[in-house]
Amino acid sequence: MNLKPSTNLYEQDYYLWLTNTAKILKSKDLSALDLPNLIEEIQDMGRSEKNALESNLCIIIMHLLKYKYQSEKRTNSWRYTIREHRRRVRKALRNSPSLKPYLNQIFPECYEDARKLAADETGLPLNTFDHKAMFTPEQTLDPEYLP
Repeated sequence: MNLKPSTNLYEQDYYLWLTNTAKILKSKDLSALDLPNLIEEIQDMGRSEKNALESNLCIIIMHLLKYKYQSEKRTNSWRYTIREHRRRVRKALRNSPSLKPYLNQIFPECYEDARKLAADETGLPLNTFDHKAMFTPEQTLDPEYLP
């Protein structure tokens, strides 16, 4: 069986391409690797990790803002969402501790995005939500913190 992945295989059957690439790596026949696509996939994996972290962080912040500004509408669902997305972020940081500086870097942008999402979801004016982050990244991830 020829294990050499090709660009054609990559485009036609992604899963088979992955399986064959893993077999080639295990066999250490590096000359048979489809390097351009393998490099692209590895880079995409890093981007996916960052995107997931950013998405989960925005969801946490949005729900914390809703929790603070709509206390009369607090639900168990909001607390569940905050807890679940905190868990996802903690797991991502446990599996990839090098993402911690990235989390701190994107926090202001995520806060701004979350303000807009919270305004859209609550129907409250955007200026209801403080322009400056009301809580720190540490508080955002603290399992016990609620504003």
